Amino acid sequence: MRNNHEPNFADRQNTANKAKQALLKKAKAKDPTKDPKFAERQEARRVAAIARDARLAERKAERAAEKERKAKEKADAEAARIAAEIAEKERIEAEAIAAAEAEVTRLADQKAERDRRYAARKARRK
Repeated sequence: MRNNHEPNFADRQNTANKAKQALLKKAKAKDPTKDPKFAERQEARRVAAIARDARLAERKAERAAEKERKAKEKADAEAARIAAEIAEKERIEAEAIAAAEAEVTRLADQKAERDRRYAARKARRK
């Protein structure tokens, strides 16, 4: 004969509570603080965390130093570019001045040659 008993709400709640108590008892039995090697593992974790934090701080310092170095290189490159630009402008100005002076000299030479020919022509006529 079959059991026609259907569990009611109270039965289901009791069963659930018993299961929870069993899980809690099992978990308390496995409590890691009762493990003799627990302190060693905790200490190893703490040491690893300290080492990790030290590595992170070192990497952060390296990144900051690299960033500073790159900023200095960029500033130096910008200063060199500006200096080269100024030197190029001065060279172009010097070439322009030299070309203007050469043109003035050429025109003066042309005028002197023209005046000499004119004077020679006048001298022949007299």
